[in-house]
Amino acid sequence: MRRAQFFSLGPADVGRFDDSSVVDALFTARRLSAQVEAVELRAVHRLTELRGDTRSVVDEVAFELCLSRRAAEDLVRLARDVMNRLPNVLTAMEAGTLSRLAAAKISDVLAPLSDDLAGKVDVALVGRIADKNAGQIRRITRDLVHKIDPGGAEARARARRSDRRVEIRHREDAMAQLVAELPAEVASTIYARVNRIARTMRSRKEKRTMDQLRADVFAELLLGERTGAPRAEVFVHVSADAALGVTDRAAELVGHGPIPASIARDIMKQSNSVWRKVITDPVSGAPLDVGRSRYRPPAHLADYVRVRDRVCRMPGCHHPAQCADLDHHRARAKGGDTSCQNLCVLCRSHHRLKDAPGWKFDLDRDTGELTITTPTGRTRATRPTPLFPAVAERARAA
Repeated sequence: MRRAQFFSLGPADVGRFDDSSVVDALFTARRLSAQVEAVELRAVHRLTELRGDTRSVVDEVAFELCLSRRAAEDLVRLARDVMNRLPNVLTAMEAGTLSRLAAAKISDVLAPLSDDLAGKVDVALVGRIADKNAGQIRRITRDLVHKIDPGGAEARARARRSDRRVEIRHREDAMAQLVAELPAEVASTIYARVNRIARTMRSRKEKRTMDQLRADVFAELLLGERTGAPRAEVFVHVSADAALGVTDRAAELVGHGPIPASIARDIMKQSNSVWRKVITDPVSGAPLDVGRSRYRPPAHLADYVRVRDRVCRMPGCHHPAQCADLDHHRARAKGGDTSCQNLCVLCRSHHRLKDAPGWKFDLDRDTGELTITTPTGRTRATRPTPLFPAVAERARAA
């Protein structure tokens, strides 16, 4: 199928395809997608050349493409590798035979190598990765690295250990993934211990599957107790009627999103949970005040701003407010007051971005709207989301 034919296809055309034509369309779409991804990498790298400030580029790429900062960092790093170290990988992408996902696998394997060794692997990959999926390409690349530089295995392993980290990836239905990047032997030992304990718990009366047992044992070991509730601080917003069981209106776990009211009630019933009163506007649903009984005014003000904003105010950032900074929009040294009208929540990374060249943050004292302008003049705005839907919205829903 020629490119011009593909771009002129409409829904009716695709609906008339037989299975052979459908496969042709899939193949053509994948090739074109790889070519477009190559253009994207070139554009990202060109922005880095023009800006000279990788950190600023990362933040603008995240802003413009609606990516997390981690994903934007990975994209900028891949663009740099492909443009500077892996010309044959770029050629394969531009020919439509290698996807960005596969290119990222190659880049990841070659990350600890010098430019010279990476270039040798790039040449050796030619003719070896056609019609291979990303996982196969990763393994081929790994094997080539061992053949080309067998003596560097220990150095690479030590270098990789500096990349160890733990991440949380929020999923649907009140679930999340906890992902740890660890040395292989450490991860294997942890899994073996979890698996051994889980197996000792198997019995005819035990209704949990092995996967469920391993998950429960893992959580209990990390929390320092085989039973009990998490002690870490999290914010859960739940309406009074849902808290009392009158309704099942969804609650919100800050940084994650909606959770069922029943789960929120389970969290509230835990012995180490602390209840805080939040007064909301009956019409707009926006927070007006938080209980003052526990804290002096400065802490009360901080609580209010965190409850109001819930997460970092940078578009696309979901860093929880309780783990973020309170930013004085107008600096105190320049006459800014310590009030809810002059405060907003920003994670540490985006707090620092305020002072980066070309970035502009404007906070409207009356509406709370934060408008962010990038060095290229693009703007995007965010407002604090009401804790509960406004009256008009609730009426429409009803």
